[in-house]
Amino acid sequence: MTKNVIRVKQKPIRVIYISTYIPQKCGIATFTKDVTTAINLLNPYALAEIMAIVKDNEEVDFPWEVKYKIDYADIESYRNAAEYINNSSCDVVLIEHEFGIFGGKCGNYLIELLKNTQKPVVMTCHTLIEDPNNELGQVFKEILPYIDGLTVMTKHSAENLSKNYGFKKENIAVIPHGTPDLSFNSTDYYKKKKGLLNRLVLGNINLLSENKGVDYSIEAVAQIAKKYPQVLYLVVGQTHPNILKNEGEKYRNKLKKRIKELGIQKNVRFINKYLSLGELIEWLKVMDIYITPYLDKQQSSSGALAYAIGAGKPCISTGFLYAKEMLAQGRGIIVPFRDSKSIAKAVFKVWEDPKKRKEMESKSYAYGRFMTWSSVALQHIIFFQKIIKKHGTKNRKAN
Repeated sequence: MTKNVIRVKQKPIRVIYISTYIPQKCGIATFTKDVTTAINLLNPYALAEIMAIVKDNEEVDFPWEVKYKIDYADIESYRNAAEYINNSSCDVVLIEHEFGIFGGKCGNYLIELLKNTQKPVVMTCHTLIEDPNNELGQVFKEILPYIDGLTVMTKHSAENLSKNYGFKKENIAVIPHGTPDLSFNSTDYYKKKKGLLNRLVLGNINLLSENKGVDYSIEAVAQIAKKYPQVLYLVVGQTHPNILKNEGEKYRNKLKKRIKELGIQKNVRFINKYLSLGELIEWLKVMDIYITPYLDKQQSSSGALAYAIGAGKPCISTGFLYAKEMLAQGRGIIVPFRDSKSIAKAVFKVWEDPKKRKEMESKSYAYGRFMTWSSVALQHIIFFQKIIKKHGTKNRKAN
């Protein structure tokens, strides 16, 4: 007996993606790899083509899908990139936008590419400036007239784009940060594998930098260890490459000094490594509670927090924009910024109430099913179709 299979005929969508890209050690590079891999599965007859931003003559052994390199600091390279796009057969361009990726003042070299591009352009906003009148906001406003569609990761960001930047609501799509489709497991198997059975494991996974607020988690661990000496806080990830280049391990060494002062050397462990996806997932699965003590109130996305939600972890976070929306409705606990006592108090609240903890885990995991990469890929394709239909592939118009 054969099953009825519904097949949907869909014209392949040829997309050029402009971003950093693996093996560059950058969160946006990893995001772009993940989202394009997922889109390729749904759009297999027009595989992703990458234009990678390269800084300071860095020699990167990019994979085959990187067809073009844009020199970060050379404005002429952006003009040449636009010519390459115009001469290509692509239907739409997707820019993964983050301040710091593009050259010029606040990344304004990107404008040179955009104003010379004749194809429809979609842009994903990984950071959205709340104040349109500050220096970054002004550059962002200059970019927007050349953009046909915007994707953001929170409803708050969509509202801000409409209200403060005047971008039309119908040209904005709220698409969540993707996560792997993880199984919902007990931590015990993974704790045993890492030799951490019977530990209360807290942690976070990031490219380490001062704005991640790890200082405050460490101060909280000192308080938690007085009541639960078996607590272990995992600081997983190497120092951010830009920080490492400019400052070395200054921040990590500062943290280590503070750990020694507090006498909690046995309660904090650094995993100073840029992780593969498999390694990242294993460390995530070990954690009982995930903590994001970030200091930037305006942060509008976080791949690390998205992954924690996708894994069904109880999450404690400062109230940056992305966290407030993602951890609403009982999926986590929001604490004040720069407040180690509140972090410790939240850990006690979660750990000492198993029923509440299980409820948070279930709510997070259920919400994470809408954030799997396959779902995110489908949402991108639907939005691409909308923008292409509205603007065509030759005569791009402003929003």
